[in-house]
Amino acid sequence: MNMTINEDALNWYKEELDLESGDQVRFFVRYGGCSNVQKGFSLGVAKDAPQEAGVTAEADGITFFIEESDLWYFDNHDLLVSYSEDADEPVFEYQ
Repeated sequence: MNMTINEDALNWYKEELDLESGDQVRFFVRYGGCSNVQKGFSLGVAKDAPQEAGVTAEADGITFFIEESDLWYFDNHDLLVSYSEDADEPVFEYQ
């Protein structure tokens, strides 16, 4: 599995989470919401330190990661995090 954070999404996270180089951001599975890969679940986001990172992506000195225990959610899909200007929020695309 691969994870990519595009520049517009990176800038949104930097602004919203007050991120700077050296920070770490976790994408985690949460119950509720909707997604294209797992019904009844969605992704949450938090500043956090990895315990057992399964996938990482670095952008502008910021490490984005998913714990090994949450990889089941992606069902062998890659994750592309982009940004929607219309919604003014990140968009998760499973490829």
